[in-house]
Order: sequence, then C-alpha cells, then structure tokens
Amino acid sequence: MVFRRDARPAPDQIEVVIGLRATFDGNLRCDGSVRLDGTVEGGLIETLGNVLITQSARVMADINAKTVSIAGAYKGTITADRVELLEGGRLWGTINVRTFLLDEGANFQGS
Repeated sequence: MVFRRDARPAPDQIEVVIGLRATFDGNLRCDGSVRLDGTVEGGLIETLGNVLITQSARVMADINAKTVSIAGAYKGTITADRVELLEGGRLWGTINVRTFLLDEGANFQGS
C-alpha cells in the first residue's frame, strides 16, 4: 500500500505533537510542522516545516527544519534557515543557520 499526498501542508501547519507526558526516541520525518512538549531522547527530526520546542520540552536529537523555535531545553545539532532561542530557552550544541534570534533571558552554549 502506498500513501501519497496531492499537496503538501503549509509549513506552519502542525502535523505532529509529542505530548507533555510522552517520550520519543527515533527518527521522525514529515512535511508539516512539529510541536514538542515532552521528551525526545535521540535520533533525528526532519521536516520541511517548523519545529517548536515548548517550555516543558527536553530534546536531545538532531534537527533539520525550516525554522526551529526553542523555549525549552535542547541539545544537539540544528540545520535550519532560522533558529529562535526564546526567553527561558536553553541550547547546547551546534547550529547551522542563515539567521539566528537570541532573546534576552535565553542561554546558548555551542557554535
């Protein structure tokens, strides 16, 4: 059985949510945006859309996405057009981006 889409979702349409009490370990690939409220313990998150790491999220995985917004804790390597490290967000790792936003009250350790 083959699954196909006639049209891709808008990059800001959230298609995947890892909930507050959920833990995920593995590779995740999708066309739409991803919202992380819970824990990601390894692997790769790859999307044509955006990744939102909320205040409650704890993420240790590599990410390839259009935009990554971090309000929680993140450790890994990000490849994206834009990374936003929001107030209260913590990032340890490497970012490969075109534009980077660092809010006051955020913590970045890496390159």
